[in-house]
Amino acid sequence: MTLERAAQAIFETPAIVAKRGAIRILRGHPWVFKSDIDTRPNVPAGVVPVIGVDGVRLGWALWSPLSEISLRMIERDASARIDDAWWFERLRKVLARRDGLAHDNNTYRLIHGEGDGLPSLVVDRYGDYLVVQLLSAGLAAWQETIVASLHTLTGCRGILARHDVALREREGLSRDIQLLVGKVPRNIEVHEHGVRFLAALWDGQKTGAFLDQRDNRVLIGAKTRGRALDCFAYHGSFALHMAKLATEVVALDSSKPALGRALENAALNGFSNVRTHEGDAFDVMREWHRAGERFDTIVVDPPAFAKTRAALPAALRGYKDINLQAMKLLAADGVLFSASCSHHLSKSLFLEMLQEAAIDSGRRFAIEAITGQGVDHPEIITIPETGYLKGALLRAQD
Repeated sequence: MTLERAAQAIFETPAIVAKRGAIRILRGHPWVFKSDIDTRPNVPAGVVPVIGVDGVRLGWALWSPLSEISLRMIERDASARIDDAWWFERLRKVLARRDGLAHDNNTYRLIHGEGDGLPSLVVDRYGDYLVVQLLSAGLAAWQETIVASLHTLTGCRGILARHDVALREREGLSRDIQLLVGKVPRNIEVHEHGVRFLAALWDGQKTGAFLDQRDNRVLIGAKTRGRALDCFAYHGSFALHMAKLATEVVALDSSKPALGRALENAALNGFSNVRTHEGDAFDVMREWHRAGERFDTIVVDPPAFAKTRAALPAALRGYKDINLQAMKLLAADGVLFSASCSHHLSKSLFLEMLQEAAIDSGRRFAIEAITGQGVDHPEIITIPETGYLKGALLRAQD
């Protein structure tokens, strides 16, 4: 977007939001829904000034004409000028918050959308490469400026856009994967607190790896002993951290290719105590319990069972069932780390689910830690949507 276009937006019809939308902004949430806009701005997707029905200037927002979330606030200073320099400075400030993370890791999230005051923007670092997602039409209008700024600020060798997500369709945007700057390898070796693994930047889950569980992987790695199980292992991220102290780690997943990558990652670290098992976790764990199998350390990190609020009741049954099976498999004085990445499953419901599973198991469990997502995935207290990951470290007291 050019400076002229940004300046012109001031003279076009601004977005005038109804009282409910204004209150939401003033209470610290950046989203304004289509139903809360009193007068739609007469401009294409980009950045627009936002005004309340009472005439109060509320700031600037990303404008997505086709989206249910029509406005995403990026600046509360109504006198600010949203231009290339504004984007560069905002990005610089956000990146500065990640300075300490590079000490033990060369892969982490640089920008966490709403959690960093840049709604719909995700930027992950994998060594010398960045993977970005611009998830709203308003943000996409500034893609050239954002990418150029990131390149300058990080000195990265390449930037890849992973725009292959369904959310972009709701914005009227294409779903694709684009090389934006330099060259980006299909796979890259990265390191995380002494563990090395291969990240699949072009075709892996998320932007190439699951970065939000980094702190939790370190936590369970330090607590691991004896025989360990990584349930829903994918590429074995938890298994690798557990392998440092475990006598044996079993990586369980339904995907044969994913388990193949898990073994590659184990070999990369010189671990000979990691083996894989392909199958449906619910069925396999029941079979193991009947066969008398036991594990001293178990991780249960399933995919999001509740992708919508309507799916929550069925998801709760699934979460309870898989955790019940894990509790039955856990040896005396064993440790269980359970996680959920479903935003619609609140922290209180998550703990209630674990409580019900423990009751049904007939065993006594102590809570040793309640966890969330890594510090590079900031959770803003006034924006519940920024906090989706929750975990609990439990110890069997029998």
